[in-house]
Amino acid sequence: MAARAYWKGQIRLALVSIPVEIYSAAQSGQKIAFNQIHEPSGKRVSYEKTVEGIGPIDRDDIIKGFEISKGNYVLLQDEEIEAVKIESRKTLELVQFVEACEIDPLYFEKPYYVVPADELAEEAFIVLREALRKAKKVALGQLSVRGQEKLVALKPCGQGLLLETLRYADEVRKGREFFNSIGDDKPRKELLDLAATLIEQKSAPFDAGEFHDRYRDALKKLIDRKAKSKSKQAIIEDVDAPASGSGSNVIDLMAALKKSVGKDTGGETKPARSKRKSA
Repeated sequence: MAARAYWKGQIRLALVSIPVEIYSAAQSGQKIAFNQIHEPSGKRVSYEKTVEGIGPIDRDDIIKGFEISKGNYVLLQDEEIEAVKIESRKTLELVQFVEACEIDPLYFEKPYYVVPADELAEEAFIVLREALRKAKKVALGQLSVRGQEKLVALKPCGQGLLLETLRYADEVRKGREFFNSIGDDKPRKELLDLAATLIEQKSAPFDAGEFHDRYRDALKKLIDRKAKSKSKQAIIEDVDAPASGSGSNVIDLMAALKKSVGKDTGGETKPARSKRKSA
């Protein structure tokens, strides 16, 4: 099935407008979702709207409420919420350009592919793409879609452009509230050198295909086995117990790092792929 565009409109840079289409770069079809089932009947569980002290209620009597204090709500009608929604504009205006490294990864949310809407838009699209690439800059703008306004970053991606939605400043927690209690002592040089050696040994170019969701894979196998067996009996896989230690929580960091480095160099484990691909 052909991908459905998330947004169609124009990217505008000063007096230049470029018709484009935006498509999600991520897919969630691989996720495994469960339903709650009434085991004796095998039928799906439905949910009934209830109010404490009243019982089941009519869905038509439900409105939205924002809690301003414990048990105290501001009630809002759907038409009131609709009235403040941002009008979905068909233009994404590029208002600022920044170095890519200036945007903290914490702000990035979801990726989207941007392509020219037709052949007539291609020339201007390519000019924008190559201009961004040459300047090594990322374009910023605000995209109005589905009643909301999203901060977005635009950058070259192969033959196209990659648009990433960004979190607003008040949506990101500051790290210092979590890190303040961590000491600032400098590590011993020997420990730092060993850790750096281990990092170097395990360094390799990133390839997402090398990693798999083992939990999802195991769930798929379990579902397949259960479907074929047509049994209600639980199928419990054997899990290797963790290696028992001496019972002490004290870790000799130097010994552990030396053993890790030696293990990689001694050929007991497969080393990471070379950082340089052969010519």
